[in-house]
Amino acid sequence: MADTTQAGESALDSGAERRATRLAKQITHFAKSHGGSAEGQLAYLGQMGTRIVLVGEDGTWGDLVAPSHAIAERAAGLSGITLHESFDGEFAAKVRTGPYEWTRMAGIQVGGPGNT
Repeated sequence: MADTTQAGESALDSGAERRATRLAKQITHFAKSHGGSAEGQLAYLGQMGTRIVLVGEDGTWGDLVAPSHAIAERAAGLSGITLHESFDGEFAAKVRTGPYEWTRMAGIQVGGPGNT
């Protein structure tokens, strides 16, 4: 079956397009709040959808979950962020972590305060 969409058009249905637009607004807000731009990586979560991992210019990171990979790709495209194939190397080195992240990620395992 031939693809009948024009270049730049989305092949998503209207509900998925609305979801992608909402996610793109959140991505854009994150970018503006953290130095003006952001970069991202899409991580497939199985049936749950796709995680959009974001890293702002200031090193702050966050994530959003889209219900499908197609919606995540569309949201990233609408927001204009640079997408990376993997979360490693120079991209991963941009992330800045603070006490909160260390407490949440490793605190319990390495003797940090408990999460009670």
